[in-house]
Amino acid sequence: MKGEAGEIVKPQASIAGKYSQIMGVDKSDIKNGRLYNFIELWAGTPYKFGGLDKDGVDCSGLALLLEQQVYGITLPRITYQQATVIKRKYEEELKEGDLVFFDFDGKALSHVGIYLQNGYIVHASSTKGVMIVKLRSPSMYKYFSRAGSVKTELVSAQGVENE
Repeated sequence: MKGEAGEIVKPQASIAGKYSQIMGVDKSDIKNGRLYNFIELWAGTPYKFGGLDKDGVDCSGLALLLEQQVYGITLPRITYQQATVIKRKYEEELKEGDLVFFDFDGKALSHVGIYLQNGYIVHASSTKGVMIVKLRSPSMYKYFSRAGSVKTELVSAQGVENE
């Protein structure tokens, strides 16, 4: 991918077309080529607890890799630690790249996804692998816990101990 992490690179027309259809937005709304290329590369990768590669990735691993490769932000590795480095926001304030947390299996902050736009997130589903879903889909929204943007000053302060 051209450019450095954190730079906005224009998406290829085919990628913009595909993701604008999936999320019901105008092609011109797909602006971050790095983000959608990352999703394209990882889509369908199976879920694997503790995984960090194409053989399998878990939700916090996907968030870690995406934030690092797309935005140049290094997150802690574990979901509940990732939740400690966000500035909480209301759902309607969410922006691309914000983290979205869920309480699955009665466990607080047990799952994380990354907000895209128009109410869609990308996450590593334990049954279907890396995929895009609507945040308000019934299977997800009833477990929605909190969301927010990564506070980079907290990440850099915590980054050393989580290496």
